[in-house]
Amino acid sequence: MQSSYDAILVLSFGGPEKPEDVMPFLENVTRGRNVPRERLEAVAENYMMFGGRSPINDQCRALIDAMEPELAGHGVGLPVYWGNRNWHPFIEDTIRQMAADGVKRALVFVTSAYSSYSACRQYLEDIERARAAVGEGAPVCDKLRHFYNRPGFLDALADRLFEAFAKIEPGNQAGAHLVFTAHSVPVAMARTSKYVEQLEEVASHLAARMGRTDYRLVWQSRSGPPSQPWLEPDIKDALTGIAAGSGSRDVVVQPIGFISDHMEVIVDLDTQAMEHARGLGLRMVRAGTAGTHPRFIEAIRELIVERIESGEAANPCLANCCPSPQMLMGISPRP
Repeated sequence: MQSSYDAILVLSFGGPEKPEDVMPFLENVTRGRNVPRERLEAVAENYMMFGGRSPINDQCRALIDAMEPELAGHGVGLPVYWGNRNWHPFIEDTIRQMAADGVKRALVFVTSAYSSYSACRQYLEDIERARAAVGEGAPVCDKLRHFYNRPGFLDALADRLFEAFAKIEPGNQAGAHLVFTAHSVPVAMARTSKYVEQLEEVASHLAARMGRTDYRLVWQSRSGPPSQPWLEPDIKDALTGIAAGSGSRDVVVQPIGFISDHMEVIVDLDTQAMEHARGLGLRMVRAGTAGTHPRFIEAIRELIVERIESGEAANPCLANCCPSPQMLMGISPRP
């Protein structure tokens, strides 16, 4: 396939890979936000529970390992690079390497399906900051559009959901509560993007795939001050409400706001929410994220081909999808 692009860049959040990385990583994430040291130390303890290593970098490696043969097998013979916002390999270093390799124009796949400041516009700013730092010769980088509604992404999530329900006793599956989660953000930020609208669309679609009309979209991983309104209810509050009812004690929770099982999933859901559910007498099953599901990998390849073939007609950002930089408010530093 002929293309005006000569590389793919996978751009992600980044995470520490050993204990001594943890505090420098958290300092990178929160730079300029005046986050108290004791808050960083508390978050660092979550990493230390898992050996000081976030799973997100390994998940990016696995994603690239799955993407490369998928692209090559469909005539998209472009090298795949990888850069992060907050830890090695930093995007600036990757852009510098791309320039040294002679890359002139690259497509960028960001590991976030939805629109919001931190999930979209901030990555665009990261790209431009890195290009400016590299200077002359830095490749032009075009971000692929949001993919929350791509059939392959939805198919992957639906498969993970069916797998989760299969873990419940057959006679209890129909009555099990269905709960979807995503990262909470400040209410003011949510009002200036289509983040909630897009998540509601995905939740509705997945529930329909399960033949369900009863489901809840709730939030997790809040990190702002108590005085600042964030999207609610929190997952633990939602579980408390379910337990107080007279219905089923089975609950399936799926983190549709994330594409892989990174730190916020394994700490906030697999550890804290699971413990909370057990204490309430609930049987919670956590459904998987898209990860490297074959249909998701196909969806990424389709996004790339779409941009190659359609150019600006496949513009990466929906109208008014992302809030302005002034709306940036402390997002939890734990992917």
